[in-house]
Amino acid sequence: MNQIYSLLLVLTVFSSLIFFISASSSESSSNGEVEDILIRQVVSNNYHDDLIQNAERHFKNFLKKFGKKYADEDEHSYRFSVFKSNLERAKRHQSLDSSAVHGVTQFSDLTPTEFRKSVLGLRSLKLPTDAQQAPILPTNDLPTDFDWRDHGAVTDVKNQGTCGSCWSFSTTGALEGANFLATGKLVSLSEQQLVDCDHESICLNALFFANSVHKSEFKEKTDCP
Repeated sequence: MNQIYSLLLVLTVFSSLIFFISASSSESSSNGEVEDILIRQVVSNNYHDDLIQNAERHFKNFLKKFGKKYADEDEHSYRFSVFKSNLERAKRHQSLDSSAVHGVTQFSDLTPTEFRKSVLGLRSLKLPTDAQQAPILPTNDLPTDFDWRDHGAVTDVKNQGTCGSCWSFSTTGALEGANFLATGKLVSLSEQQLVDCDHESICLNALFFANSVHKSEFKEKTDCP
């Protein structure tokens, strides 16, 4: 009886060890990094695919999808190297956070420094001395969270690009929400119309809206993209 028990114990331990080894190999890539099913469309559809070949395929699709063109072969090679680095970074981030999908975007050929400089640039503006300070509103008995998207008052995410016109996007966003609360209709308004009316600053700096039109009829985004 003791021999049978010992044999069953050995078989159980052996089976557990085989399962652990199998699970570990399926969750790790050839370079030892943890794989996640959501990132396979970016890095690999097959764990045994060569990373370079896979990156080249995604890079070609990236160039075609976003209409990317480079000045010469040197720039092409450099952008491809940046693209591969961003693929690896996306894979690492995906393994850390499965609640989001990290992959190829229109910015995948930019370094973090280039991205911050071209898209996240914010320059301060000294407000005039007669600017009115907004009152501090009471914050008692507020809910723990509130999201206007859940109530249908927010339009889809818009792409500002490299134009320093965040003021126009915040303006249209506020008006879109106010219009929805007043009419029940969610209409996407045109940021380009505001930028066109700012004849001096245009896209040079964020918050330069002093020359914008003060009173006008807003156009929809479909009428003034």
